[in-house]
Amino acid sequence: MALTTKLLLRQGQTLVMTPQLLQAIKLLQFSNVELAAFVQEELERNPLLERADDLPDGEPGPAAGDSEPDADNAPDFNEAGEADWSSEALATDRGSLEASLGTELSNAFDDDRPVAANETQDFSEGAGLSANSWSGSPGPSGDGDWTNLEAYVAAEVSLRDHLAAQLGLATADPVDRMIGQALIDSIDDSGYFTDSLVEVAARLGAPLDRAEKILALIQTFEPSGVGARNLAECIAIQLREKDRFDPAMQKLVAHLDLVGKRDYAALRKLCNVSAEDVADMIAEVRKLDPKPGRVFGGAPVQPVVADVSVRPLPDGSWHVELNSEVLPRLLVNQVYATRVIRAKASDVDRSFLSNCLQSANWLTKSLEQRARTILKVASEIVRQQDMFFSRGVEYLKPLNLKTIADAIGMHESTVSRVTSNKYIVTPRGLFELKYFFTAAIASHNGGGAHSAEAVRFRIKQMIDHESADEILSDDAIVERLKSSNVDIARRTVAKYRESLRIPSSVERRRLKALH
Repeated sequence: MALTTKLLLRQGQTLVMTPQLLQAIKLLQFSNVELAAFVQEELERNPLLERADDLPDGEPGPAAGDSEPDADNAPDFNEAGEADWSSEALATDRGSLEASLGTELSNAFDDDRPVAANETQDFSEGAGLSANSWSGSPGPSGDGDWTNLEAYVAAEVSLRDHLAAQLGLATADPVDRMIGQALIDSIDDSGYFTDSLVEVAARLGAPLDRAEKILALIQTFEPSGVGARNLAECIAIQLREKDRFDPAMQKLVAHLDLVGKRDYAALRKLCNVSAEDVADMIAEVRKLDPKPGRVFGGAPVQPVVADVSVRPLPDGSWHVELNSEVLPRLLVNQVYATRVIRAKASDVDRSFLSNCLQSANWLTKSLEQRARTILKVASEIVRQQDMFFSRGVEYLKPLNLKTIADAIGMHESTVSRVTSNKYIVTPRGLFELKYFFTAAIASHNGGGAHSAEAVRFRIKQMIDHESADEILSDDAIVERLKSSNVDIARRTVAKYRESLRIPSSVERRRLKALH
């Protein structure tokens, strides 16, 4: 077979992921904390980007690009549950964006463009802005004194530092201090010694009994229970300090698994005490701290801040708006770019500024698109789950990503990214947007399906209202749900009950009998 050369013309379709598209997708799935960190990195990297909040009072700003939507443009829902999207544009400091989100951004510099009146600044002597007034950082007062309050804030003490300070007071032997520091380094944020004492002693070349002696010394430090190797030892340390580790308590601590199973009859036999004494002992154990190291904290806890808020209107509809406090407000500094261009900058500088301007424009557009998409998805969720906001969790409807995606004309993956790590504050509390997507459970006699979250809520209500004489088994819960037109299997009831951390009927019967 002879090989020949041919020129063929073929037509096909491919999806090209441009850097700008990748950036828009990445911004969409960011939480507000991750977005703030990303924007801060861009502000440090790109000289043409500025935060609108950093501008001095009365400064108009160099260019448009503010990504904060105006709350007045948020959609309102009428009695029919339909959103009003007549005003699609979101306001910025320089007015609404003239181009649509799909318009290509231009990164060309025009050397002949005259500088606008609001882009000129007087840099003559004595007329320029001070560094402090421009950056927004606190400057010196009129008398020349400046107090940095942050210098007086005490540094947070970690658990290891706290234990190391006590070790220095507990022993003066340098060898013991070295062994103790190695043991402290193996204590986790919960206060438990997680390493092998044999391996630590072998690594340091120290006798095992000496390492055990130092670990016992560390276990006398504050907080009480620190340095324990397991939960039983942690509880035992705290009980010894309270002088409550008697033989009966020792047997109870040695059989914590029976406490977890609420097998109080077996505990009475092991401890050789009455049922009332067992209840008192368990109550005393529950007052102890199973994680003594957590009082020092680990990583800083970041409070959840809502991205969207919902409030009722007098006519019975719902008003959905974005939380402007978590939306970054960025401006593109055209003044600086124009001055560099007019100063006969080199080709390298012009290329750098061109890339910076293109990146800044794309970022402001991406932030604008992100805000629009979150608002649109949240508004459709509120429209779909109107009964939940009006009447409660029992009326939560089955909902999936495809329903929302089809309603707003987006892809399911986009809706999934929008609802990840995004929160909405409502009159009924703070919820993650993914909370409103629940599986459907069929009706027993046909009709509309029930939300899995609503069924889970019904199960919890049944168990909360059960009496000590009539503990509901999973089969009894299934029968009651079927009488309420909910077709559900017993294993599903057990799964929902366990997800609510509700013990089985046998354990609940033991607990109520003890009480």
